[in-house]
Amino acid sequence: MYTLNIKYIDIGINTLVAKMLISKKLLQPMGYLHGGATIALAESVGSALSIINLNQNNLNIFNIEISANHIRNVRNGIIFAKSKIIHKGKKIHFIKINIYNEHKNIISFCKMTNIIIPKKKYEIYRNKYH
Repeated sequence: MYTLNIKYIDIGINTLVAKMLISKKLLQPMGYLHGGATIALAESVGSALSIINLNQNNLNIFNIEISANHIRNVRNGIIFAKSKIIHKGKKIHFIKINIYNEHKNIISFCKMTNIIIPKKKYEIYRNKYH
């Protein structure tokens, strides 16, 4: 989160919004925001949304699929990611993430699937006492 300068700014019912300042380290060689940085923002906000909707003491959350359609390029400024849980099952969360700029112009549409796996007993013990 620190490396990409991602900050969470709003939380709602089954939604989470984050922002990311576009710095030179996030640009690809032609000077546009790297698609991988956009995906990292989407995965960060989508994973965090699953985490805050679960009992973290007993469960692990892992992203098992993410995809994006990049609609518009951007060179500077701040981009925002709004994630929303579309399906909140006991084992799978399906999340939609829209990435947009300060002017509310869509940059990318993303979707991701998170799997929920019970922690093993040693993980629960380790987390409780360390």
